[in-house]
Amino acid sequence: MIRWLLALTIIAALGTGAAMAATSALDSSAPAVKTVANAQFGTVLVAANGRTLYRYTLDSKGVNRCTSDATCSKYWPQLLVKPGVKPVAGSGVKTSLLGTIKAAHGMRQITYAGYPLYFFAGDKAAGQVNGQGFEKQWYVVNTKGAFVKHAVSSSAGGTSTTPSNTTTDPGYAWG
Repeated sequence: MIRWLLALTIIAALGTGAAMAATSALDSSAPAVKTVANAQFGTVLVAANGRTLYRYTLDSKGVNRCTSDATCSKYWPQLLVKPGVKPVAGSGVKTSLLGTIKAAHGMRQITYAGYPLYFFAGDKAAGQVNGQGFEKQWYVVNTKGAFVKHAVSSSAGGTSTTPSNTTTDPGYAWG
């Protein structure tokens, strides 16, 4: 509970921040989801802008359960596309695992292996994983679409890299 309150305080202090980023998605052929090597968690999914993507343990395939609580959707923005826009797989991502489900306001939420993908409002820059393990319900996602709940061993050879594109991708939005 203390971690939750601390995170809310930090996010509030930073202003509207990530949760108030772009609210509409444009058509784009830029990758919606790609992978990046993370020193702690191995190869994980990120959005085109390099921001880490997460899964919610209460979701199930094709079902977003982070909708009824305003706090949930405020701090865990969805990775969205406009209707009719097919998500594009970047390096390391299997096209066959990308999909979408209905989201609010006619938008579509991008899924991987059937599960909805989210950002964490507390991640302010590409490569950050501040939402990892949050309330034991939010975790980064590996290339198979599974949760990564624990750090990988250093013998796995993971190195931390940051994608070169750290600007907001014009084709995809969250919020």
